Formats: sequence, C-alpha cells, structure tokens
Amino acid sequence: MVTSASLQSDSPLVLRSDDGAVATLSLNRPEALNALSQDMIEAAQAALDAVNADPAVRVVVLAGSGRAFCAGHDLKEMRAYYTLEFQQQLFAACSRMMLTIMRLRQPVIARVHGLATAAGCQLVATCDLAVAADDARFATSGINVGLFCSTPAVALARNVPRKQALELLYTGDFIDAARARELGLVNVVVPGAELDAAVRALAARIAGKSGHAIALGKAAFYRQLELGVSDAYAGAAEAMACNMMDRDAAEGIDAFLAKRAPRWEQGPRGN
Repeated sequence: MVTSASLQSDSPLVLRSDDGAVATLSLNRPEALNALSQDMIEAAQAALDAVNADPAVRVVVLAGSGRAFCAGHDLKEMRAYYTLEFQQQLFAACSRMMLTIMRLRQPVIARVHGLATAAGCQLVATCDLAVAADDARFATSGINVGLFCSTPAVALARNVPRKQALELLYTGDFIDAARARELGLVNVVVPGAELDAAVRALAARIAGKSGHAIALGKAAFYRQLELGVSDAYAGAAEAMACNMMDRDAAEGIDAFLAKRAPRWEQGPRGN
C-alpha cells in the first residue's frame, strides 16, 4: 500500500453521520476537492462495507466536504507513483468501490454540489439516485489531460443516451445541473440552500418503505439490466415470487387490506 505524504492527516478521509435510518458518508479531503486518492478509495470502501453490514441503515447518502462533491482521481498521486502496477491497482480498487455502491443492500443517494468531474462524475452516475444543487457542474474531463475517462464511461453510458455520453467523454466539456437532469444523470436540482432538505426528504421517503423489499428490488434491478428481455423477465418474476413470500410483503398487504400503517421488519436482511 503506497501512501503519499500529502495524504497524512488526523481527519478521517470519510466521515459518517447517522440520522435515524439514514447514514451519510462524506468524502473528506476538502483541500483537494475530495480527489480520490488511493487512501480515500480505501476509506470509502471500508465505510461502504460498514453500512452494508448495519441493519439499522435503510438509506445511504454520499456527499463531499468543502467546496466540491468530488474532482475525480488525484492526478498528483498518479504522477508521483508512475508505474503500471500502481495505476492498475488504483483503478481496480476504484472499480471495486463503484461496484460496491451498486451492490449495497441500501439505496445510495448522491448529494452533489460544486464540481463532480471525471471519477467524481462516475460516482454520481453510479449512485442509485442523485440530488444536485443548481450550481453543480459535471464533466468527464480526463481527455483534457490526455486521459480518456474509460472507467467513468461505464457508469455514464448506463445513465445517459449514448451520443450525449460520448460528447461528454470526447470533449471534456462541463455541463450544468439543469443539463445533467435533462440527460438523466441526476434526479432533482434545487437551490444550494435547499440541497440538504431535498436530500433528507428523498431519503425519508425511501427509508419509510420495507428495507428488505428495497434490498431485493435493488439487486434484481441491476441484474436485469445486463440481461436480454426474456432472461430479465424470468429473473424478475423469480425475484417477485420470493419477495411475495417475505414477511414484509405479507405484513404490507395485510396492512393495506386492513387500512392501517404497515410495521416493517428492522432493516434489510440481505439479497
């Protein structure tokens, strides 16, 4: 494990705060616009693994400290350790972290302000949902320094239409929050002063549902995206049949028929 001297700090690289069933993970390198150093990726991976194992957490919010959400990879570190082995390890670790977000039992909401560039834009695209401040800006800008954003392209191409994705990747141009919403990269755009309230409201709406049903549904959703239509329906039908036999489904239907509020089990129980 290589650690740059510039990364040494008494402050955790990822901060966690819990508000009821919602856990917020904040990237915490504000002086570097939350650039994804090797240590930052490792800290984020550990934080994601921890919330995944926490039955009290129903929703995860991913945020950035300071002036930006995330400015992508740490280019200074990448040049300081300029070997193929280091680059391979770095991008493999980052890809693992992105896949972990998709595979978490809980929905993950990106809280986006300031810059979300390159791997930062990839993070937004990888999260299940995204709420952005109206001053947020997005780009896959690696091409501007001769580095095509191939790993961000994986998530970007699964969020926005192909030609628009390639325009962003080829040009490195920035788009504003309104355009990001038009393309489907974010769900909601609000004034900066309303960002936290909007994130809380969305998280609360999801946290009030069955955590187990959400976990089953999230896993099934991402599985079917990679399948042909027939296989997708077969897998989805099996997922719904299994979901129907779960305690929360029985409780939810009984509550609906009895015209009362459901009493869900505590948290997701796995996929």
